[in-house]
Order: sequence, then C-alpha cells, then structure tokens
Amino acid sequence: MKTIKRKDIGNKIRELRNNKGLTLKELGKKTDLSISFLSQVERGTSAVSITALEKIAHALETELAYFFTLPQKHENLIMRSYEQEVFSVEESRVYNRLTNDTNGKVLESMLITLFPNQKENKVATYTHEGEEFAYVLEGILTILIDDEEYQLNPGDCVHMASTIPHEWVNYTNKLVKVLCVSIPRIFKQK
Repeated sequence: MKTIKRKDIGNKIRELRNNKGLTLKELGKKTDLSISFLSQVERGTSAVSITALEKIAHALETELAYFFTLPQKHENLIMRSYEQEVFSVEESRVYNRLTNDTNGKVLESMLITLFPNQKENKVATYTHEGEEFAYVLEGILTILIDDEEYQLNPGDCVHMASTIPHEWVNYTNKLVKVLCVSIPRIFKQK
C-alpha cells in the first residue's frame, strides 16, 4: 500500500499554486500563513496541519481531498465518449465536460450542444476573464461578438479574449455542436 508523503502534498500545493499564477506571498495573504512556512511545506520539510491545509485548499480553489489522492495510472487521462458528464443544462444548450479530473487544471474543455430555433430577441452577450477557442463540429453556429454577427460552419473556429462581449446562438432548425476550450475554467467541478 502506497502512503502519501509530505513531499507529495508539497508538490501538489506548488503545482496548483503555479497553475493559478500565485506567488508564495500571495498565497500567504490568502491563507494567513507565513511565506517561510508555505515554502517549507512545498519542499516537504515541514508537516502541515489539516486546518492549515484546509486554508490552502480554499485559497487554491480545490477540495481538501485533492492533496490526499494517490497518483493514478494513465487511464484517467483518457475520457471515453460514454464517460462525458452532462454538467449543465440551460434553456438553449447542454454542456458536456470533456475532462475526467479538473482539479489543479486551468484549461477547461467541453462539448456544447445548442438546441435549434433560438429566438433572436432573447440574445444577450456576456463577458468573463480569460480566453476561449471554439470549433464547430456540426450545424451552423451564429456567434455575436460586440455588435457583429458571424456564421460559423462545420470546421470553422474562433479564438478570442473572453472579455469581449459575446454569445453563441443557433437560429437554425438543427442541433449545433461546438468543441470549446477556455482558460481559466469557467465552471467549477462539483
């Protein structure tokens, strides 16, 4: 039976902190833990209490259990089509997660299915941090960027800053399927 070592927990903290773009000083401010203590924990030279680890997990937006998971085989890197979780259903679309484990990841990949016959008068653009890439797999997608409207056919794609007002709609009478990759993650995994 494999046990979790201090160094394993420290490496996970460092990796997650770096993925989030945080310095030790910034993590220290978020957790009320000293920089020297955090450095020692990351190097595996100091033990960390559950209370301190909970603060770190909260600051890094992950679950406490993340630090106690043992390294898994590479099979978890593969996601079969039947494993794709529907994680959000809205009036006009369904989102499928295309990644098994998003803890510690900054990139989010999803398959979005837009239902047919959306009404033009119900469309409102939105913004969020980061950037996104969308590739049309099936159907004709209408994307609104600022006040401009563009039609994307299968094989067309868009790569843009997510801070630009945008929205995706389907005015056709057929389903539209879009592969979307965004950074940072928009949806938190439950």
